Amino acid sequence: MNRLYKFTVLFVFSIVLGFAFNVFLLPHEVLTGGVTGLAMVFGLLSPINAGIWLVILNIPILIIGWKKVGKEFILNSVFSVFTTSMAMQYIPVFAVTDDALLSAVFGGVIAGVSIGFIIRFYGSTGGFDVIGLVLTQKRDIPLGGLIFGLNSVVVFISGFVFSWDLALYTMASIYITGIVIDRVHTRHIKLSLMVVTSRGDELKSELIKNLIRGITVMDGHGGYSNAERKVLYTVISRYELAIVKSLITSVDPKAFVSISETVEVIGNFRRS
Repeated sequence: MNRLYKFTVLFVFSIVLGFAFNVFLLPHEVLTGGVTGLAMVFGLLSPINAGIWLVILNIPILIIGWKKVGKEFILNSVFSVFTTSMAMQYIPVFAVTDDALLSAVFGGVIAGVSIGFIIRFYGSTGGFDVIGLVLTQKRDIPLGGLIFGLNSVVVFISGFVFSWDLALYTMASIYITGIVIDRVHTRHIKLSLMVVTSRGDELKSELIKNLIRGITVMDGHGGYSNAERKVLYTVISRYELAIVKSLITSVDPKAFVSISETVEVIGNFRRS
């Protein structure tokens, strides 16, 4: 069921991504970034559909991703790229508005939501998404901002191929897409977790078993109750918060929990 749910999400948002391209961006020659943007350029300049170019250009990058990110991720990415490509084949290219700026904004938002969920469910749309994810495994860089930086090269290409007005619309679109991706894909956000509990050993074991995180355990003493407590401290990713809250509640419903966003983590932290 978990695998079916994952592929259902990837399938739906891959189709939505193709819809955003064909209905909002391509009709006004507003591009998205990276390899997808290059596929759009080639699709506009040649009789071959942009969806076909999307597959062709992604082949070498997906091979690199297979080696660096993993088999499951690449298989999910291939599924997503293929679904988006098929969607772009069958969804007609038509403009819902004559305003290129509105199309750039709404196309960027829809594309950002779609890409964010595809990445969140361990897939990608290929291209610079794969490169960005490889780089974020080493450093806690916001993925949307990194993709925006990598994709900016498409702005200059579209400026020379088409016009600089369209290039600026493209810049606005991929900037909005990057912001929305970071709102959906939040793995780079780290949280400091402190738990005061009377069931320290049991909770520590459950957290280590389910999170694969190092935990610092300190002795605590209640200032009002004079009761002995254990204080557990660790750093988790934003994605792990839901399972952590569930574990703590199941082990010790009366535990005191403090969660705060961490600006930076230095040292041995499992990022993948």
